[in-house]
Amino acid sequence: NIPDDQADKLLLASWGLPKAVLEKYHSLGVVQMFEWQAECLMVGQVLEGKNLVYSAPTSAGKTLVAELLILKRVLETRKKALLILPFVSVAKEKKCYLQ
Repeated sequence: NIPDDQADKLLLASWGLPKAVLEKYHSLGVVQMFEWQAECLMVGQVLEGKNLVYSAPTSAGKTLVAELLILKRVLETRKKALLILPFVSVAKEKKCYLQ
């Protein structure tokens, strides 16, 4: 569980993402995360590039965690990222979305 003093970490706006990225998420109805998603981002040194392994059912929100980690690392380090997806159709959708 997230401590009360870090409850703002549930809001996407708390993660230092550019305004255009936040607006895109907001237009899709994504304003905040589930507690488990924020916990994934706060565990260890995952935001500094350390490994993270997590498992959740289909449609639980795993992709949001991956997207936020990728976006933060790419924007902060100016390095490339590799996102592996299970189907070509999903890969094409994410390519357009992330562009």
